[in-house]
Amino acid sequence: MIFLIDYDRGSGTLMTCQPFHDNQNHLAEEMRLGLEIANLTNKLSHEIVLLEASTEDDLRRTHRRYFESVEELKSSAAALHQHQQQQHDR
Repeated sequence: MIFLIDYDRGSGTLMTCQPFHDNQNHLAEEMRLGLEIANLTNKLSHEIVLLEASTEDDLRRTHRRYFESVEELKSSAAALHQHQQQQHDR
């Protein structure tokens, strides 16, 4: 699958996560270009990317920053650090 991501850097908000089948790469690229042009025209600070993943769940796991708030990411990082520290102390 191909996913078109439009992410507003300023607000940390995912604007678009549109899936495309692998055989729709030309359409996905056209849509990405349209969003890039709109981004520049409107002087927005959006991150527009095409990403490939087997499923949206895989994409959410590998590119969490597009889908989770800063607070959620911090909480996950703190929990991971705590878990690693516990493993190290054993």
